[in-house]
Amino acid sequence: MRRKAGALVPLEVSILEAALELRRQGTTEAHGFLLAKAVRDGRQARRLTAYGTLYKALDRLERAGHLASRWEDPQLAADEGRPRRRFYRVTLSGEGAVAEAKALERDASLPRSATVQPS
Repeated sequence: MRRKAGALVPLEVSILEAALELRRQGTTEAHGFLLAKAVRDGRQARRLTAYGTLYKALDRLERAGHLASRWEDPQLAADEGRPRRRFYRVTLSGEGAVAEAKALERDASLPRSATVQPS
């Protein structure tokens, strides 16, 4: 899929929407696996084809400023006997980007009205 500069692809919109929904539910930050589960469980499950796809999209969203991330404390991961996780949160830019993408999607789905010719 070829993208316009600054435009989000459908998977990126799904990731941002999932992160915003998790935030509405009280989870301000989410690691990649939780985001993948939220995307998979949502209406847009077909957009997540592999975890590699997810992490590449997360990286693009972060580089664009739509997500911010932090690594968890390595001691916490070691105490729980698992790898360290990276947590993501949606930025104000990300909120605006998803709103813009949804508005463009809405506009594209509206039927074109017949133009009225002046008499």
